Amino acid sequence: MLFRIPGAILCAAALVLLPASSSGAATPRNVVLAKLPPNTRSIFDIAMKSMDESWDGEAHLVRTPKGFSGHADPESRAHHMVRETSNYALGLLMRDGPGDREKAADGLDAILKEQFLDASKPWYGTFRRTPEEPDPAGEHTVMWANYDPNWRVFIGTTFELILIEYPERIPASLALKMYKAIDIAIAGEMKQGRLTPHYSNIALMYGALWDFAATHDNNAEWKQKSAAWVREVARLYHLYNSFDEYNSPTYYGVDLFGLALWRSYGSTAEMRAAGSNIEAHLWNDIAEFYHPGLRNLAGPYDRSYGMDMETYVAYAGLWMRALLPPDKAPFPIPDANTDHLADLWFAPQVAVLGPNPPAGALAKLKMFAGEHMVHRQITDERSASAWVGDKVILGGENTKLTKDAPPNTQFHPGTAQWRTPSGSIGWFYVWQSPKINVDVEHTAMKIATDGTIILRIKAEGAKIEDVTADRWTLPGMTVAVQGDTAGFAVKSSTYYKDGDSFAITYSNVHQLTLTATPQ
Repeated sequence: MLFRIPGAILCAAALVLLPASSSGAATPRNVVLAKLPPNTRSIFDIAMKSMDESWDGEAHLVRTPKGFSGHADPESRAHHMVRETSNYALGLLMRDGPGDREKAADGLDAILKEQFLDASKPWYGTFRRTPEEPDPAGEHTVMWANYDPNWRVFIGTTFELILIEYPERIPASLALKMYKAIDIAIAGEMKQGRLTPHYSNIALMYGALWDFAATHDNNAEWKQKSAAWVREVARLYHLYNSFDEYNSPTYYGVDLFGLALWRSYGSTAEMRAAGSNIEAHLWNDIAEFYHPGLRNLAGPYDRSYGMDMETYVAYAGLWMRALLPPDKAPFPIPDANTDHLADLWFAPQVAVLGPNPPAGALAKLKMFAGEHMVHRQITDERSASAWVGDKVILGGENTKLTKDAPPNTQFHPGTAQWRTPSGSIGWFYVWQSPKINVDVEHTAMKIATDGTIILRIKAEGAKIEDVTADRWTLPGMTVAVQGDTAGFAVKSSTYYKDGDSFAITYSNVHQLTLTATPQ
């Protein structure tokens, strides 16, 4: 019995691929491990050592590292990671040492077994996050809680890199299965219809993968639709030269990955040029917000997993570590308990594609260019402002009161970082709030909202009795507080266990100004 999905013809369980296009096919970059720049080679080797140690030779998957969730949990070592195993497979094929090809093939086979193949389900074409989790099933299945649709493109684009760069290092039969999996991932994404071009980091990867599949399969419909998708993602970016997911230490790194795929493997000159152009714009923006001495990006952060890039692995920090030595990069010295350690395992993708900032941006990443304000329009409603000072960085997002910060959000609309006398980074940020505007003017952060806001503070050596309603006396920083509020409370944070982090509540806020004075 024959039946068709876009880009391929399936006969029972066998796949007959259409011929690859004679034009537009991706050209390998042919990156040689021995010739990688020293900083890129360093972080690649560190990542591979970490993945070597996490490899489970029986399951043919990598295990979850302790620090991935941010909380060391010995029980998490019983879990395996499907997406991250694809990163390891890419790294193994790039390293190409004794036994690496066989181990990579085993890992890829294990990943393929975790793809969802029921075309009647919304999760069709994505992959289990771990084989230990139950299959999504029933009417109460919830996206993100029970499955992650983004695994389609994270794993699919890694397959793409392998099939372009190292096809001769894997069995031909395995390559056919990987092409089939990519086609199914694309078909599943199209069928689910949940993705929009505004969702920048996933939209960029989807455009790259869709273009790759369309070109390989010589699928005219997919070629047309993927090209339109790529143009729309680029058009939205150039409205304000910004992504909707603005200024994210983690997701900017995924954006750089997607753009590098465009500029390296796009099937048309238009797509390759768009990737290069937006990539350069993005690096320039990163450089404007970055402080080389504090080794952090100034906020605000639309999506963030942390407030100090020296202590957790952020994808943007990984790209920067590939450019900078360990004592200059916004990146931790990783160990088994490092927060988000598994994001380090994205290093093979970074090594294959290579960071490519403009010369001016690279210079700002290496040396502080002097104190300056940054103003950026993000969308029609939203704008960002930041002060990159000699000793402190502050950021704010004015949303025209269209965005709030609910509990457990990744949105940090007001942020500040500085270096404490101990040498560690101190910080505070708006953790929870109703719809909010935050504007920064030099060292003043002006907050406008209508209701209760909670801020988080962490600074090594801070004491709760030194945090009062109108003045926070912190190690290395004094913050004067003025505003229209009805109440104040401070308590030790239950999230951070070091005893020097606090949650501060101001109730019935209308206007609040925080003025930071480094000591």
